[in-house]
Amino acid sequence: MDKVVGSAAEALSGVHDGASFAVGGFGLSGIPAVLIEALLDSGVTGIGVVSNNCGTDGGGLGLLLAAGRIARVTASYIGENKEFGRRYLAGEVEVELTPQGSLAERLRAGGCGIPAFYTPAGVGTPVAESGLPLRHHPDGSVALTAPPKEVREFDGVPYVLEHAITTDFALVRAARGDRHGNLSFRKAARNFNPLAAMAGRITIAEVEELTDLDPDEVHLPGVFVQRVLPLTPEQAAAKGVEWRTVRA
Repeated sequence: MDKVVGSAAEALSGVHDGASFAVGGFGLSGIPAVLIEALLDSGVTGIGVVSNNCGTDGGGLGLLLAAGRIARVTASYIGENKEFGRRYLAGEVEVELTPQGSLAERLRAGGCGIPAFYTPAGVGTPVAESGLPLRHHPDGSVALTAPPKEVREFDGVPYVLEHAITTDFALVRAARGDRHGNLSFRKAARNFNPLAAMAGRITIAEVEELTDLDPDEVHLPGVFVQRVLPLTPEQAAAKGVEWRTVRA
């Protein structure tokens, strides 16, 4: 089955206000930058985003955030994205913080059809016991907190129940991919892209190189991918750097 589309706008066909998106990337490594910019151009708003983080100020998902298009974020940290922190504390966006490993497993579980699982991560902390603010009032006071989660013992060890994540769409970036949607990722880009791809009901992959893949090269099988967007050499080469440091 040929899943290649001719443009980013075509790749995003069917996106709508209020849709949820799992978005790949690890910091700025492997983010689907072309699809994010196309999503910004589409004008959709009120969307929910599930990603390791929410981009940087002026980069990645930070573009959608600054434009006021994101209503809810599920992520493992806020990081140094000042606009993300400002909007969270001002009550302009709802944020569910979850341990990084738990977030990865929640996405994987969603893709595998596993509704929930138990993990020791977060036991004895506000992650399990409630208290993590989901939303603030404009004055910075807490408007809504996360509810407590079920904790159960196995062999005398407590574990917290985490629910799987599925989303309407997933946006990912791969170093190489074929027309059938099989994908191969490079280094840190492999951390969250395969998991985000698994969680989306409609998964869209931008690929830096469209080519034939040997089965042993496939990191994510095409069954999880519905649309493939080949990038131009210029688009493939345009990658952000989160921290630029030079030798004194």
